[in-house]
Amino acid sequence: MFPTLQDLAPWLPPIETHGFFVALGLGAAGVVFLIEKRRRGVTDPRIPYLVLGALVGAALLSRLGTWAQHLDPSRNLSLVDQLLHGNASMLSALVGAWLGVHVAKRIVRYPERTGDLFAPAVALAMAIGRIGCLLTERPGTPTGAGWGIVLSPEAAARVGSPAGVPLHPSFVYEIVFHLAAFAVLWFWLRRRPIAAGETLTLYIAAYGLFRFGVEFVRGNDVAWSIFTRPQLFLLVTIPILLVRIAVMARRGDLGSGAPLPSLRTTRTVPHDQPA
Repeated sequence: MFPTLQDLAPWLPPIETHGFFVALGLGAAGVVFLIEKRRRGVTDPRIPYLVLGALVGAALLSRLGTWAQHLDPSRNLSLVDQLLHGNASMLSALVGAWLGVHVAKRIVRYPERTGDLFAPAVALAMAIGRIGCLLTERPGTPTGAGWGIVLSPEAAARVGSPAGVPLHPSFVYEIVFHLAAFAVLWFWLRRRPIAAGETLTLYIAAYGLFRFGVEFVRGNDVAWSIFTRPQLFLLVTIPILLVRIAVMARRGDLGSGAPLPSLRTTRTVPHDQPA
């Protein structure tokens, strides 16, 4: 495990590894977002407020989503300590980003769907951010596969994993998934006639299904029966997304978008269509 970049190489600065890769992922996502925004001809000056809403929502809910882990409140961190030092959840961050964009749209009265702008950027940010998780967090459960990660006693003690045995590189699985999703979104789906905003729905649904499966080898604590807390959350949310996609597909609405991005937002569209 490499808590700082200097642990990776002595000539690197003593910057927190996880935070560095999260920042790198956000920077790459910003570049992708701007490219897609320009390609689609989106020039509305309210767009930066939506991005700010996404960032604030993700930052807040990523921490708050892991706050109430115990039924006994005294075993949980205080609200301030949780926001400053608590564990962060990628699933909670995604929910927070969606809520943040939704709130920002209400505040600035932005009517257009924006999921297509965010989808490839989010996928790339997730892939890069998970590199930080790979280098600093518990890899996964024991595996007999030859690609397992073997931790030293010191590293194993730091993250609470067994030492000297191959462990599932669960974050490698996630990195591969998100890179593949980015490739599909960037080189194929963004040019298909899909209803406005729905590429983000398809990506989130795919990630939800993938994450539910990979949780079995993540090594997270079981919260109920054989399921972890993320899986319990996904047991509720995945069916909602799949039903939405199925209903739109059956009505023929899922493929009702324009094949080429000619979206040019204005400030006078009368209907409110949240992302």
